[in-house]
Order: sequence, then C-alpha cells, then structure tokens
Amino acid sequence: MNWKQKLFGSVCVLLVAAIGCNFIGAVQKYTSSQSLVQAADGKPIQWVTFDPPYSALVKAMNYDIESQSQEIQIDWVDLLAYLSASYWGEWKKYKAKDMEEAVEKLKSGVKIEELAADYQYFSYYQQAYTAVLGGMVGEYQIGNGETDASGNPIMETKYGLKAYSPIAYGYSFSHYDDFGNSRNYGYKRKHLGNDLLASIGTPIVAVESGIITHIGWNQYGGWRIGIRSLDGKRYYYYAHLRKDHPFRQDLTEGTLVEAGDLIGYVGMTGYSTKENVNGMQVPHLHFGMQLIFDPSQEEGEHEIWIDVYEIIKLLEKHKSPLLQQEGQSDYIRKYEFVDPTVEEYVRKGSDITPQPSN
Repeated sequence: MNWKQKLFGSVCVLLVAAIGCNFIGAVQKYTSSQSLVQAADGKPIQWVTFDPPYSALVKAMNYDIESQSQEIQIDWVDLLAYLSASYWGEWKKYKAKDMEEAVEKLKSGVKIEELAADYQYFSYYQQAYTAVLGGMVGEYQIGNGETDASGNPIMETKYGLKAYSPIAYGYSFSHYDDFGNSRNYGYKRKHLGNDLLASIGTPIVAVESGIITHIGWNQYGGWRIGIRSLDGKRYYYYAHLRKDHPFRQDLTEGTLVEAGDLIGYVGMTGYSTKENVNGMQVPHLHFGMQLIFDPSQEEGEHEIWIDVYEIIKLLEKHKSPLLQQEGQSDYIRKYEFVDPTVEEYVRKGSDITPQPSN
C-alpha cells in the first residue's frame, strides 16, 4: 500500500468517526427535543440531562432556605428550572446575576409562571428537576444530642438540605466527573454513575428516605443495594460494597430506611459471575441515580440515568454522623432523625409494607 492509499484510508476512517459522532449527537439532541415536546403535551419524559453546576445548585438552595422566614418563599427547583428554560438547557451560559435578578422579581411578587411565560419548555424542566431534586430540601427534625427528663432525645425542627452525602461524616473520599466514561466488562457500555473512591469499610448511608427494592449480588455491581424514593421518582444505586459484610445486617427488600441511615460499607466487589469476589481494581462506591416517570423506564433500554457529580458536591454539605456500639457489628446514627415524608408515607400506606430500620 502506497502513501496515497494510506492517506485515503485515514481520511475515510476520520470521516466515518465524524459522521458517527454527529449521528450520536443528533440522536441525543432529537431524544432531548422529543422529551421537551412530550412533557409539554403531558406525556412521560423520556430523556433528562441534568447539568446545573454546583455553584448554581447551592445558590438556589440557599435562596430557598433563607426565604422560609420571609413573606414570599423561593422554590429552588422552580428557580433552577426557570434558568434552564431561559438558557435552553445550556448551563454554560449561567451567570450568578441571572439568578439574582430572577429572585428579585420573585420577591417583588411576580409568580414563577409569569416569569417563565415566554419559555415554552419551562414545564419540562420543572418536571425533570422536581424528579431529580424533589426529596432533597425540606423540613425535618433532628436530635440535638441532649435528652429530656424522661430520657427522650430533644428534637429540633429544621428546614434545609435533608438528603445526606452517601459517605458518612468523618470519612473522606475523592471523585471526578466520570459519568458516561466507557466500561468494557461483560460488554461495552457507558458508566451511569459517579465513583467515590474511599477506603474499604467506609460506612455508606442512604442519601434519601426510601424503600429497599434490590439487595444482593450482581456480577457488574458486586454486592449492591437499590433504594426507591417514597415518591417513586428516584432510584438510588449503591454498588461494589464490601466483601463478606457488605450491608447492615437487618436490611432486606422492603425495608424502609431514612435519609442518613447506615446501609452498607465501601468495598471492591463485582466484575465476577462468582459471588462475593473482589473483581475491582480500587475500592470505591459506585453511586447512581435513575429517574422514573413511567413504569416502562424501570428496567431496560428506556432507563434514565443522570450525572450526579454536582449533586454529590452539594450533599457534602450534609453528612450523617454514626456511632459504633460495643459488641455490635454495625454502626448506628448518632442523632435521632424524623422525616415528615416517611411519616406521611406510613400514614397513607403503600404496596410495599415498610419494615422499621433500627
């Protein structure tokens, strides 16, 4: 083969690659646009790209929290949805002053629907972002470490970030935005989560209150646990848990856990058809969030997984302290916690009978 043939071959390869990339991009853009239209028509959302930066998340959340003592409350989800609609989903355009100006208008009495009246797809972003963030901020009760005359914990009512970092208080981890990276074990696929690198045995807690729907071994995730939020919109996936003692011992499918409860320990299991094998190179927690707008999206090709990297950064602001009691194999949470969402869920009842978590 002469140099001209080699050059021609190389050009062809580059052209095919470029066409392939453009095709994938076009498919994703089409799917996203289709979701916008479907949401506007009241149909289930089929695609969500969640990419507000940490700076926008924390700023919007703080506006929400601070406004609770004021006459007009700011809903951080609506605020983020409005900005996303105004940017047509392109968060690279984000400027802090845009949020500040929107908040000033809301404080003056302008309703979010009025503010977003010119943005056709505000409804889509409102639905999508509510599905992502709906259980993370709200009112809750937390023990202050003291007890009353009867020995009962004294509880304080708070409003703020009630979802927890998946890594318990006092334990470190590192991570980078690896969502979408290639994985080859079993078959070539995208990484649909965020890997949190931590030492083996690092305690893992439930990010949000929910029902355990999956627990046990999976050749890809090793020892893993799946928790469905009580509103049914979010499925949290924790994988590669510790060999031999991956979970809190009393957990089973159907157990109701509250945000901040211990659920398991960091490990490096998985990538093996044989159970209880360390098949990973480095100990870490794979943490993922799946959105479910319709039963058809629970499993299979229609699953919607989002990039949780910026969310993990936000959750680091709220970590659950744990204690290990003498003679016990598992940690317990240090402070009593009451989630009104759980109380409401139990009051209404559900298809899954909750089992109290100690």
